[in-house]
Amino acid sequence: MKASNVYIWLTGLMVVWGLNVVALKILVQSFDPIAMTSIRILTAGSGVLLILAFMKKWRMPTLREFGVITGVGLFNVVGHHYFLSIGLTLTSAVNAGLILGLIPILTAIAAMIFLKARLTPLKLIGIIIGFAGVALVVMAGSQGAFRVAAGDLFIFMAGLTQAISFVLIKKTSTSMSVLLLTGWMMMTGSVILMGISFATEPGGFASLLQGEGYQYALFFASAIFATCLGHMIYNNAIRLIGPSESAVFTNLNLLFSIAGAAILLNEDLYIEQLLGFLFIVAGVVSGSGAIDHWIRSRKLKKAELREKAPQTGRHRHYS
Repeated sequence: MKASNVYIWLTGLMVVWGLNVVALKILVQSFDPIAMTSIRILTAGSGVLLILAFMKKWRMPTLREFGVITGVGLFNVVGHHYFLSIGLTLTSAVNAGLILGLIPILTAIAAMIFLKARLTPLKLIGIIIGFAGVALVVMAGSQGAFRVAAGDLFIFMAGLTQAISFVLIKKTSTSMSVLLLTGWMMMTGSVILMGISFATEPGGFASLLQGEGYQYALFFASAIFATCLGHMIYNNAIRLIGPSESAVFTNLNLLFSIAGAAILLNEDLYIEQLLGFLFIVAGVVSGSGAIDHWIRSRKLKKAELREKAPQTGRHRHYS
């Protein structure tokens, strides 16, 4: 993936991630959710490490790196996917997709707390607008009535744990590449999720043998395309164009997730959810720092043009 076509890749990825919420909703209704999630993440992690091995970038972590992998993985893999799988059994895919759209704002807040990132007026406005949008969504619930569903709280926790993990990845010192770290986090996190499933879901893994063909197709599509390749593409996009610009694309994720849920799952859409969508989009663009970054970029370009202008003038005078 090159910088010239990164936006095409990100747009395609947002389609996949948006529809992945729909796929996960079907999967958690078809199998015991934690058992299914642990095998799905194990499959994705194996895919990441196999790709890295093919690229000759695979290696075993050191003992210290395993500590980092386990610590960050408790948030990035275990916490995020546990809350996500349980939450999807208790709320609609529309609500889940909208609430997960808050992740860029939650990441910005976590960066302010743990990395001492600066809170600008635009970020503050974006954070307030984003949370107002989520408030509309969770109050609307899956029945169109003003109430807070338990599943919405689980989905919010899924977004929060992932946001914290993004900051921990940046804060934690390790010589591993982000992709290698991601692959090993998936592997270790999936093992922990298996232990949770054994403790809380009697016969959970047996349910995985009772699916139909289309359910297994969704399972592998989610594991390989959305989780394995998806995270590799997104991490590379952050490297090429930066986190602020990449975060803006998550708004497309929101659009495709609610459209997919409405069309493929026949879920109802309520005015509160649509208003929440608009609020969250506006909040992400402002609260993630994307507008601040755009303003800084414009100022830098103008400053560079002003510096070049006199030089150009002098060159023409003496020529």
